[in-house]
Amino acid sequence: MSDFDERDMNEIEELESTASDTKETVGGNEGDGEKKEKEYEDVCFICRRPESKAGKMFKLPNNITVCNDCMHKTMDTVSQFDYQGMLNNPSFIDDLNKNMSGKGYPNIRFVNIADLQGEGGIPNKQRLKKKKPKTKKEPVLDIKNIPPPHRIKAQLDDYVIGQEHAKKVISVAVYNHYKRVATGTMDDIEIEKSNMLMIGPTGCGKTYLVKTLARLLDVPLAIADATSLTEAGYIGDDIESVISKLLAASNNDVEKAERGIVFIDEIDKIAKKKNTTSRDVSGESVQQGMLRLLEGADVEVPVGANSKNAMVPLATINTRNILFICGGAFPDLEEIIKQRLKKQTSIGFNAELKDKFDKEKDIISRVTVEDLKKFGMIPEFLGRLPVIYTLAALDKAMLVKILKEPKNAILKQYQKLLELDEVKLEFDEGALEAIAEKAMEKDTGARALRAIIEDFMLDIMYEIPKDDNIGRVTITREYIEGTGGPIIDIRSISGENPDNLKVIEDKG
Repeated sequence: MSDFDERDMNEIEELESTASDTKETVGGNEGDGEKKEKEYEDVCFICRRPESKAGKMFKLPNNITVCNDCMHKTMDTVSQFDYQGMLNNPSFIDDLNKNMSGKGYPNIRFVNIADLQGEGGIPNKQRLKKKKPKTKKEPVLDIKNIPPPHRIKAQLDDYVIGQEHAKKVISVAVYNHYKRVATGTMDDIEIEKSNMLMIGPTGCGKTYLVKTLARLLDVPLAIADATSLTEAGYIGDDIESVISKLLAASNNDVEKAERGIVFIDEIDKIAKKKNTTSRDVSGESVQQGMLRLLEGADVEVPVGANSKNAMVPLATINTRNILFICGGAFPDLEEIIKQRLKKQTSIGFNAELKDKFDKEKDIISRVTVEDLKKFGMIPEFLGRLPVIYTLAALDKAMLVKILKEPKNAILKQYQKLLELDEVKLEFDEGALEAIAEKAMEKDTGARALRAIIEDFMLDIMYEIPKDDNIGRVTITREYIEGTGGPIIDIRSISGENPDNLKVIEDKG
């Protein structure tokens, strides 16, 4: 009896251990199943969009999932017909199914609406594996990594010729702005934003300066045109569309967009219209609408679109740490400055002549806030742009430097193009001066240089690939002025032309 009891006890212990192992295995399988569930996401049965894009899914019988949009479209289609009485009547549906199956239609059945409320499992074929979130995070702006103003200006010098005062002002303003962004507050003293207004004639490098600055700092930059902005409710871009462009430039990263740079060009085009009785929807009202953006406010902007509508999600962006840089040519501002300066003249031996300022080239540098108010900018708008500076018009010497000195100078680009054909391109100093003189006549700044060189380089770029013997082309002043042609050197092995000899050796 005792042997039997002992044997039974051993069997019971073995069964319990087996059961516990089985339970652990089942539990482990359940854990693996839950883990596997988290790796996959539902896919809409109709439009095939995953849950991460389409939103929460409706779970239907037979392991079917449908997104919200497709479900609404289906219900809208069904609602066009009068199924109210029969779809909600179970007996009617049962009778109809029996009649349909009796008539030889076994695969056609009406669906009971009440059955759609149940939930079922989802097959893996209707699932997509979730994309793993990016683990790499951009470092938060660190005050130790912000380059000091002299380094910012030194980097700008490699790309922008002249405009020393403008580069100095923008370097200090950007440095102070990002110190403010990185630290927040210093001893409970809140530092205000250093929004900027740059004034300069066309082609002097306003947009190019901001583009270079944003590239060097590696921050998102949005460039907007004030001419397309209108008051809310009118045809055109709303004022918030400026922030939408910044969000798009940040790859829809709100945190990154909130420390970006917004450059609004042609800001002089939103000045108040003079002597008009019509509603100024693209002038003074746009300035008033921009006040809260410049000061700092929470703005709701659409993600991935330019206009707000019910189908586009909205993101809230705080503009408190966004640096706004406004730029404009402000035509006729020189006349306003001259009128103000002429009023200061008086009668007597120490009086200044009225035509003294007519020949002054850099008179725009004497601009004041009062001049801008008279031009048509409202005082509230100018008050939110504390840093106002001007860019000088380009003279002949600056245009020659722009042609050859920057890292991506126009001449270097053409020299690189001809190097691919193993041809050296050179420009005489006389040719550079002739190009600068022609650009001065067009009065469009540095933009004229590219157009002039494109015109004169057309025949050279067309003829050089024809002849493999050409080793070097020298552009002369006579060629630019139309009284001669370029100097073309033919490759030779003699020692008279070592440059051509080198070209032959390279060509091999």
